[in-house]
Amino acid sequence: MTNIEKAIQRLEQLRKAGVEAPGAGKEPQAPTPPEDAGPGRAPTPERLAELLAPHSASPAAAGSAVSTSPSSPAIPAQVGAAGGQAPVDLRSNVVEIDLAALAVAGYVTPDAPRAQIADEFRVIKRPIIKNAHWKSGTKTEHGNRVMVTSALPKEGKTFIAINLALSIALEVDSTVLLVDADVANPSVAKVMNLPQSKGLMDLLTNDRLEVADVLLKTNVDKLSLLPAGTPHPRATELLASQAMANLVAEMASRYPDRILVFDSPPLLLTTEARVLASHMGQIVMVVESDRTSQTAVMRAIETIESCPIVLMVLNRAPRSEIGNYYGYGYSSYAATP
Repeated sequence: MTNIEKAIQRLEQLRKAGVEAPGAGKEPQAPTPPEDAGPGRAPTPERLAELLAPHSASPAAAGSAVSTSPSSPAIPAQVGAAGGQAPVDLRSNVVEIDLAALAVAGYVTPDAPRAQIADEFRVIKRPIIKNAHWKSGTKTEHGNRVMVTSALPKEGKTFIAINLALSIALEVDSTVLLVDADVANPSVAKVMNLPQSKGLMDLLTNDRLEVADVLLKTNVDKLSLLPAGTPHPRATELLASQAMANLVAEMASRYPDRILVFDSPPLLLTTEARVLASHMGQIVMVVESDRTSQTAVMRAIETIESCPIVLMVLNRAPRSEIGNYYGYGYSSYAATP
């Protein structure tokens, strides 16, 4: 059946359904022919569809099953279905962090400001904030860019990075953006039990994306997250690119009170951390007590010696070394600057 025959059949259906046909009850008028129509030519199927569109029957008359709910917002229609594109999601990028679960796991939370873990990180963050906001007496170049790293894996760098960001978020004069830059083994979203989403790598590979498209706002006031994003085989080159330099500068300068905290890969196992260090003003080096050798620590420090400020955090220190401790996982952790 041709499109014209289908259109004629549709008109007959509308007439039987009691729907007024185009021009009914009005003085007959000659329809405006399409621009490409000549004398004696029938309207094209597209023109017939255009003429029929304003007079379409109701869903029931046309035999369609349409369900609407006045109490629910409309779901955006799928865009570009023929091309296989995903539906457009108009929701804002807001995530809910389970603060109760974090507190049980030994993390800083806003509702427990006097907990032992909160006191530990008050000591750790104070010099970092002073350097970030130029309150230490001398101006620190890129002082609000802070990278948290370690010599070897499993020394607790992600634990320190998340707690540092949460602690800074409690400050009156600072906001914080936590960036998961451990692109080979991202852990921030896992710890916070958040779904995988686009992030840092996607910003570096897709120039149509903006920071606001992938930035995650949280239910912790003054804390935002930038996930690692989609893994990429040339991550090292991307982190060393001019695009990365521009991105870090944009994020660091967007708000005058913002501090960027980067959870970085270990220094001795990957080259990404060394490349990332070139964009930083401060580096927090996490060292696991009684596990990381002095040789490994010295070798790691040599790879970041160009950074103006390197701070050390001793992690998992025995209770006798620090006088108090906080529980985390299967063992006792302690952190000192």
